[in-house]
Amino acid sequence: MAEDNFQGDKKLPMTTLLAPYERRLIDSNVERFPPWIEGYHLTLMTIPWSIGMVVFGYMAGRSGNAHWLWLSSLMLFLQWFTDCFDGALGRHRDTGIPKWGFYMDHFLDFVFNSCVFIGYSFMLEGVNKQLALLMVPVFGCYMVSSFLAFGSTGEFKITYLGTGPTEIRIWFIILNAAIAFFGTGWIEKILVYIFILAILFLCVVVYRTQKYIWNVDMQDVKNRP
Repeated sequence: MAEDNFQGDKKLPMTTLLAPYERRLIDSNVERFPPWIEGYHLTLMTIPWSIGMVVFGYMAGRSGNAHWLWLSSLMLFLQWFTDCFDGALGRHRDTGIPKWGFYMDHFLDFVFNSCVFIGYSFMLEGVNKQLALLMVPVFGCYMVSSFLAFGSTGEFKITYLGTGPTEIRIWFIILNAAIAFFGTGWIEKILVYIFILAILFLCVVVYRTQKYIWNVDMQDVKNRP
């Protein structure tokens, strides 16, 4: 196979508040992993973390005890940890498999993201249950937009509106804590507004992304002989 210029393992610089601290944490600890752990092992760990999200959400709904969500928060933390270090470990050791990593890492990110909302759906009823499940395609559209923009421009961007995967996980952990302490009544009252905001933010992201790609195309048109 001829050498190519695959850039899927090279994201654009993260522009969130936590990104510099996360980068320093990764760089200062990537050498600490034992030699028998490879980056692809960390990527595949998203599978048990995803199962955990569904199981603990189900247990919280079935038992009526929202404190099961503390274990869901643990799954969120562990998925953040393995997701942070899988690519970094491969690059540090020069043992990375970037094409497989790009495919599996982001496919499993979608699976995990879907399991988050499936877990919440077990705790809700009626319209709110449907809204929780509808969050799966809405958040999936954010990922699709990112991948299509990468295919169009060669620039892989995963932070939008000052928010990235780490901040989203923190929001879910805070949400789990609030539900554990105060129950689901309050979230049921505002879930429809959260759903609407998620769609509005998606529209903003898509509008800004397509406008950027449009301008790239227009510049290419002007540069044609």
